Amino acid sequence: MAIVVRIDVELARRKMSVGEFADRVGLTPANVAVLKNGRAKAVRFSTLEAMCRVLDCQPGDLLEWVDDHDGAAHSPRLEETP
Repeated sequence: MAIVVRIDVELARRKMSVGEFADRVGLTPANVAVLKNGRAKAVRFSTLEAMCRVLDCQPGDLLEWVDDHDGAAHSPRLEETP
């Protein structure tokens, strides 16, 4: 099981830089990079709330659970239907 962070997708949709996002959320750019690269072990709800407020999105837009049971990450949203 893995949680995939989709901050980069939301930033691209809004054409917002990491620096601007970090300033508006109250994080350092280095901490945003830790989140974006999936190296974070935890996220405070207050930080998640701030990220959602700044990006005008829901937590599920930023975080996705991916079942990697078979050893490879698999995202149901990216599947093609026959």
